[in-house]
Amino acid sequence: MKHTIFFLTLTALLIIAGCNGCKVKMGCKVTFTDGTPLGVGEVYFQTPTYEARGILKPDGTYVVGSISDKDGLPKGKYNVYIFGAQKPDGKTEDGMNVKMVSLIDEKYLSPETSGITVDVPVSGGKFDITVEPNPKTKK
Repeated sequence: MKHTIFFLTLTALLIIAGCNGCKVKMGCKVTFTDGTPLGVGEVYFQTPTYEARGILKPDGTYVVGSISDKDGLPKGKYNVYIFGAQKPDGKTEDGMNVKMVSLIDEKYLSPETSGITVDVPVSGGKFDITVEPNPKTKK
């Protein structure tokens, strides 16, 4: 009985340790083409079966994780897109809701159109992203 408990405990520890090694901590910075940071929104990394995100901080930095920013990404090829990079642009016609406008070119809003891909792991776990501003608005 003692041997069985020891074996089960050892197996569980190996599984936990092995899973932590499967994920790569990723992050860095999103900036506009002029070098200013994109300080609002979320960066998504997506495969056909997996998706993870990182929340942009005011300085444009992010860290990606599937459950938290500490768990990282499984190895593989990801399509990257950015969501929620918006600013208020006045009130809507009903005067109640604030109309939001995208700060970035709309192509970055979808994994199919962003044109951004990354193979994880990347050197040093850092993946900078440069985006074009929305041509319809000013930052």
